[in-house]
Parts: sequence; C-alpha cells; structure tokens
Amino acid sequence: MTKTQLFENLRTLLQDTFDIDPARITPEARLRDDLDIDSIDAVDLLVKLKPVTGKRLPPEVFKSVRTIQDVVDALHSLLDESVAA
Repeated sequence: MTKTQLFENLRTLLQDTFDIDPARITPEARLRDDLDIDSIDAVDLLVKLKPVTGKRLPPEVFKSVRTIQDVVDALHSLLDESVAA
C-alpha cells in the first residue's frame, strides 16, 4: 500500500470516526492541536487502524507521532516490515 493510499484511508477513518472535516486533514495537521485528537481518541484510532494494515501499530511508535504524515510514515514502515519479513 502506498503512502497516498494510507493517507486516504486515514482521512476517511478520521472523518467517519471523529466527524472531522476532511479539509482539515492534511499531512501537516497535528493530531492534538489541529484535529483535537486526545489520548482516548488516539487509542480508538489505534484500534481502527489495525484492519488497514492487518497489524497493530505498537503504542510506543504511536506515542512519537504528532502529525498525520507521522501516522502515515509509521503505518508505511509497519507494512514495509511485513514485506521484508
């Protein structure tokens, strides 16, 4: 899956789950500051991301993400690890 596909999946997920206007969901958007994703929402997001990748994004990785692009990059790395294994 490409980073563009991951971004589009994430955008749809955020729109459907948290009712966020898709225009606000840009690669540079910060989860907490721009999209109002708090820690409880972040856990919910982690659960909903698993079907996208087929793998669970480790919480320690998710703690380091700040922007939508960070999430996309983390998911892409997770998928790359699956291909390499």
